[in-house]
Amino acid sequence: MAEKALVVVPTYNERENIERLIAAVVETGPQVEMLVVDDNSPDGTAKLVEDLAARDNRVHILHRPGKLGLGSAYLAGFRYALERDYQLIFEMDADFSHDPRYLKDFLAASREADLVIGSRYISGINVVNWPMSRLLLSYGASIYTRIITGMPVKDPTAGFKCFRREVLQALDLDKIQSDGYSFQIEVDFKVWRKKFRIKEIPIVFVDRHSGTSKMNRQIVLEAVWMVWWLKIQALLGRL
Repeated sequence: MAEKALVVVPTYNERENIERLIAAVVETGPQVEMLVVDDNSPDGTAKLVEDLAARDNRVHILHRPGKLGLGSAYLAGFRYALERDYQLIFEMDADFSHDPRYLKDFLAASREADLVIGSRYISGINVVNWPMSRLLLSYGASIYTRIITGMPVKDPTAGFKCFRREVLQALDLDKIQSDGYSFQIEVDFKVWRKKFRIKEIPIVFVDRHSGTSKMNRQIVLEAVWMVWWLKIQALLGRL
């Protein structure tokens, strides 16, 4: 019997994309469901998802009062999944930069891995529509993270992932405080330190919002600091 899966997608003003994305996700298979974690989108994203959920019991929505951060949105989705009988839990962007067609590849890879990461850098550099400055920053951050932490993940800031239930149960979600790219690094590192099986599969990342990067100085500094914090915590035996 196929394992029940939940795809967690945070949203803020994604009305233009969300209906098409939901349709593509649930087409993956009858065992695949989707949870939209909406941060009170003023464009009516939540209302549209509610209407879709009323017609399809595989579509769910979690309302939040405002923009509380990407990391906390995923944590809310993880807790939702753990309170129910999902065996596989995905995280995924809402803007089609993560192509739903890869979901089947994740499901196949999850048979032999505890965390599957959709990697932009496992088979060359597979990124479309990014300016060179952002690509160099992202790729450089991946190399920097591997060097400092020793973690053998080629794309530690990737946000397209599939966790087995046991992985999230083993993590102390209340102690994960970081956001953005740092959130991805922190989670990967803690999974690796607990000796779960990690597998990267190649994806092509297509930025659908070319020229409107969410990158800022605070995000970069948080990621730089987080890598060293994780290293120190590991050396002190606190992870």
